[in-house]
Amino acid sequence: MAYTYLITGATSDVGRALIERLLQSAPADTLVLAQGCGDLAKMAELCRRYPGQLRTYDVDLSDRAKVDAFVEMLAADAPAPTHFIHLPALPVVNTKFKAFDQRRFDLDLEIEVHSAVRLCKAVLPAMARAKFGRVLFIQTSYTIGCPPKNTAAYVMAKSAIGGLVKSLAVEYAKFGVTVNCVAPSMMETNFLKDTPDLIVQAAAEDNPMGRNATPADVVPAMTFLLSDEAGFITGVTLPVTGGSAIV
Repeated sequence: MAYTYLITGATSDVGRALIERLLQSAPADTLVLAQGCGDLAKMAELCRRYPGQLRTYDVDLSDRAKVDAFVEMLAADAPAPTHFIHLPALPVVNTKFKAFDQRRFDLDLEIEVHSAVRLCKAVLPAMARAKFGRVLFIQTSYTIGCPPKNTAAYVMAKSAIGGLVKSLAVEYAKFGVTVNCVAPSMMETNFLKDTPDLIVQAAAEDNPMGRNATPADVVPAMTFLLSDEAGFITGVTLPVTGGSAIV
């Protein structure tokens, strides 16, 4: 079976690292459908290195009509995805709840949660018919145990993703479709651009391994959950935390 990976949020640091890992030794008929939003220039080097195996799409996931148009475009022009990886989220903003930004929270829900629902509705039927599929989300260690203060919006959105994963895992297990999450601790990527340096440094110092995570720590776990070998693992939220969150 030729594999087609639909990756939303593919232009992120984690997305690009995952694409590199998936394609570096993949058969020539492997295809990645990579979504970004206004930042597809970040994919130029990968497109150059993997011609014919990477298609990019500029789609605003905060706009439901554009998500629906994206789904229609994929249905018309691309093979049905065998794997769906959903990565997008707005950067974390640390703020007290009394200053909760409802507009920004609603935007993050559209990008992270509502688009995930619409895309899952589009790709899961074909996976179920094929009796094979892999669906993977990125959550956060903040949903494991006690979250840090001043992260209510982020934790709520990620918790919604966790609920979706568990529900879909149970419903689609009988069709050979697995649905899982990775839950990294603080990861040093562009995602932290709005997080104060002191918070980033403190997280590294508090981690049992003495540092924060990187995409190189997280992508191997993602690759495993997407693999054929992980076919009996579903509904899992896998911490990748250096020991800072243990279940």
